[in-house]
Amino acid sequence: MSVPPTPPILLASTSPQRRAILTQLGLPFEVVAPDYEELGDDPLEHAAGKARAVDGGDRPVLGVDTVVRCGGRVLGKPASEGEAEQMLDLLSGKVHEVVSGLCLRTPAWEELRVETTHVTFRALTPRDLAWYLATGEWEGRAGGYAIQGRGAALVEGVDGDYLNVVGLPASTLVQLLAERFPGAYGFG
Repeated sequence: MSVPPTPPILLASTSPQRRAILTQLGLPFEVVAPDYEELGDDPLEHAAGKARAVDGGDRPVLGVDTVVRCGGRVLGKPASEGEAEQMLDLLSGKVHEVVSGLCLRTPAWEELRVETTHVTFRALTPRDLAWYLATGEWEGRAGGYAIQGRGAALVEGVDGDYLNVVGLPASTLVQLLAERFPGAYGFG
């Protein structure tokens, strides 16, 4: 008796980091750009909004959003190099939180989760800041850095799900897939 193929997850995001993580996990997926405008700074609300904006039919739809929090401030994606420099200067020598909201849904159910990872930055010198800003890697990145790239040089330690910092809380997603689709995606 053959088992029908597992339907691909619809990723409600155009993030290359999220695509890379799903590929790394060996999950079948397709990308659909959500028609959703992010207002405010609640990652769970944005994840749900993205997932709800995509009609997946019977297939599971995944929405994710990530923010960086430090000292009571939410740091989104910097609009300019100057704003990126301010963010990185704020993070310098401190522990901050990378918070992702995740929404996995089908027409029959919806699961919402929040994952928080603590990241410690080393104390950054003006030279460190200038070097990193010159890479351009800060563009389009919450908090102004990419831990999976040259931004790793800014980091002293990570407590929690590393892939959450990259852009998708993988441990949370794997747990949900194992619960909701036992064995179908290779988990559970």
